[in-house]
Amino acid sequence: MSIFEIVMLTCFGFAWPISIHKSWTSKSTGGKSPVFSYVIIIGYLSGLTHKWLNSRDLVMVLYGINMVMVTIDLLIYYRNRRLEAAKTIGKGLETAKLNG
Repeated sequence: MSIFEIVMLTCFGFAWPISIHKSWTSKSTGGKSPVFSYVIIIGYLSGLTHKWLNSRDLVMVLYGINMVMVTIDLLIYYRNRRLEAAKTIGKGLETAKLNG
Protein backbone atom coordinates (compact mmCIF):
# COMPACT_ATOMS: atom_id res chain seq x y z
CA MET A 1 0.00 0.00 0.00
CA SER A 2 1.53 3.31 -1.09
CA ILE A 3 0.87 6.49 0.89
CA PHE A 4 1.25 8.48 -2.34
CA GLU A 5 -1.45 6.44 -4.06
CA ILE A 6 -3.72 6.97 -1.06
CA VAL A 7 -3.12 10.74 -1.08
CA MET A 8 -3.75 10.94 -4.85
CA LEU A 9 -7.01 9.02 -4.66
CA THR A 10 -8.15 10.95 -1.58
CA CYS A 11 -7.50 14.30 -3.29
CA PHE A 12 -9.42 13.18 -6.37
CA GLY A 13 -12.08 11.82 -4.05
CA PHE A 14 -12.68 15.28 -2.59
CA ALA A 15 -12.96 16.85 -6.04
CA TRP A 16 -15.68 14.56 -7.44
CA PRO A 17 -18.46 15.49 -4.97
CA ILE A 18 -17.88 19.15 -5.85
CA SER A 19 -18.18 18.32 -9.54
CA ILE A 20 -21.31 16.23 -8.92
CA HIS A 21 -22.94 19.05 -6.93
CA LYS A 22 -22.11 21.61 -9.62
CA SER A 23 -23.48 19.35 -12.36
CA TRP A 24 -26.67 18.63 -10.44
CA THR A 25 -27.46 22.22 -9.44
CA SER A 26 -26.46 23.91 -12.71
CA LYS A 27 -28.51 21.52 -14.87
CA SER A 28 -25.98 22.35 -17.59
CA THR A 29 -23.46 20.38 -19.62
CA GLY A 30 -21.22 23.42 -19.94
CA GLY A 31 -17.61 22.66 -19.17
CA LYS A 32 -18.19 18.91 -19.08
CA SER A 33 -16.76 16.31 -21.41
CA PRO A 34 -18.15 12.79 -21.38
CA VAL A 35 -15.02 11.59 -23.18
CA PHE A 36 -12.91 12.90 -20.29
CA SER A 37 -15.15 11.06 -17.81
CA TYR A 38 -14.82 7.81 -19.76
CA VAL A 39 -11.02 8.19 -19.81
CA ILE A 40 -11.00 8.71 -16.03
CA ILE A 41 -13.22 5.66 -15.52
CA ILE A 42 -10.87 3.58 -17.67
CA GLY A 43 -7.98 4.86 -15.55
CA TYR A 44 -9.72 3.83 -12.33
CA LEU A 45 -10.60 0.43 -13.82
CA SER A 46 -6.95 -0.02 -14.77
CA GLY A 47 -5.86 0.87 -11.24
CA LEU A 48 -8.37 -1.58 -9.80
CA THR A 49 -7.24 -4.29 -12.19
CA HIS A 50 -3.61 -3.74 -11.27
CA LYS A 51 -4.46 -3.94 -7.58
CA TRP A 52 -6.57 -7.06 -8.09
CA LEU A 53 -3.82 -8.85 -10.02
CA ASN A 54 -0.74 -7.66 -8.11
CA SER A 55 -1.37 -6.31 -4.64
CA ARG A 56 -4.87 -6.50 -3.24
CA ASP A 57 -5.28 -3.99 -0.44
CA LEU A 58 -7.71 -1.42 0.94
CA VAL A 59 -6.66 1.17 -1.66
CA MET A 60 -8.96 -0.74 -4.02
CA VAL A 61 -11.86 0.75 -2.06
CA LEU A 62 -10.66 4.27 -2.91
CA TYR A 63 -10.45 3.38 -6.61
CA GLY A 64 -13.98 1.98 -6.43
CA ILE A 65 -15.44 5.00 -4.61
CA ASN A 66 -13.82 7.42 -7.06
CA MET A 67 -15.02 5.40 -10.03
CA VAL A 68 -18.58 5.43 -8.70
CA MET A 69 -18.46 9.20 -8.23
CA VAL A 70 -17.19 9.77 -11.79
CA THR A 71 -19.95 7.49 -13.08
CA ILE A 72 -22.56 9.49 -11.12
CA ASP A 73 -21.19 12.72 -12.59
CA LEU A 74 -21.34 11.18 -16.07
CA LEU A 75 -24.96 10.10 -15.56
CA ILE A 76 -25.85 13.63 -14.42
CA TYR A 77 -24.19 14.94 -17.60
CA TYR A 78 -26.60 12.86 -19.70
CA ARG A 79 -29.55 14.01 -17.56
CA ASN A 80 -28.50 17.62 -18.09
CA ARG A 81 -28.12 17.06 -21.83
CA ARG A 82 -31.71 15.79 -21.94
CA LEU A 83 -32.88 18.83 -19.93
CA GLU A 84 -31.08 21.18 -22.32
CA ALA A 85 -32.60 19.43 -25.34
CA ALA A 86 -36.08 19.66 -23.83
CA LYS A 87 -35.56 23.35 -23.12
CA THR A 88 -34.43 23.94 -26.73
CA ILE A 89 -37.46 22.10 -28.08
CA GLY A 90 -39.71 24.12 -25.76
CA LYS A 91 -38.25 27.39 -27.01
CA GLY A 92 -38.76 26.24 -30.59
CA LEU A 93 -42.42 25.50 -29.91
CA GLU A 94 -42.91 28.91 -28.28
CA THR A 95 -41.34 30.61 -31.29
CA ALA A 96 -43.55 28.60 -33.67
CA LYS A 97 -46.66 29.64 -31.72
CA LEU A 98 -45.63 33.30 -31.85
CA ASN A 99 -44.93 33.14 -35.58
CA GLY A 100 -47.83 30.88 -36.45
